[in-house]
Amino acid sequence: MDRLFCFGLGYSAETLGRDLIARGWQVGGTTRDAGRAARLAAQGFAPILWPGAGAGQVADALEGAAILSSVPPDEGGDPVLRAFGPAIAAARPRWIGYFSTTGVYGDHQGRWVDEETPCTPGNPRASARLAAEAGWRALGAHVFRLAGIYGPGRNAIEALRAGTQRRIVKPGQIFSRIHVEDIAAAIEASLARPSPGRVYNLADDLPCPPEDVVDEAARLLGIPPPPTEAFEGAALSPMARAFYADSKRVSNARLRTELGVTLRHPTYREGLAALVRGQARTSFS
Repeated sequence: MDRLFCFGLGYSAETLGRDLIARGWQVGGTTRDAGRAARLAAQGFAPILWPGAGAGQVADALEGAAILSSVPPDEGGDPVLRAFGPAIAAARPRWIGYFSTTGVYGDHQGRWVDEETPCTPGNPRASARLAAEAGWRALGAHVFRLAGIYGPGRNAIEALRAGTQRRIVKPGQIFSRIHVEDIAAAIEASLARPSPGRVYNLADDLPCPPEDVVDEAARLLGIPPPPTEAFEGAALSPMARAFYADSKRVSNARLRTELGVTLRHPTYREGLAALVRGQARTSFS
């Protein structure tokens, strides 16, 4: 039976895992929360508590499995490589993947970037991601640089309904994004067509200013968008402010040409519309 082990069964890895379990795979992985572990087990996952009591189980779980890590670096570097790098190498997995971020490219003033664009990270978090990429690629990992992730439970539609969505405008600001279902499709394509050490951008076809997404979400709900806030005067956390420091358009050409992925949600318009339809079905049922 095909097996996948995920370091960090978070939002994207869980979505991928559900798809694979439905196809007959065994999917295990780590979580640091006992309550989440119980919920994952009820869905057919084989979760292990780590960091924590399950550390001794991880090495055994790696044998014969494909391996994916979505765990971010900490102040000491990549915690997975630090704790399990030798075990991963000894397991000689048939496929390894690492979730990174398009933040490693830094600021390109709205210009296009692709996987060959030199990385010039503009903050310590992005620099740590780039260093982690190098460690994973040394093990033969595929690196997936994720744009802003949205999907069920994490999107502008729900934020508008909750009254928490802001509409911050910074002239010239361009972001890319990717629906979580398209992340899963990309990983499944890579599992079927491995190219160890290869880097792939995971982004949709339409980079745009962030306020465009909010406007479309409001249009779909038939409500006015929130008032505009100028970036310069907006109250933002240091992390959020750093996020706005980078402006770029992320190309997904390699994803399409090498892995043959056709995005289910090619732009935020299709993605948001699908979320509205899905919520309507849930409410009706």
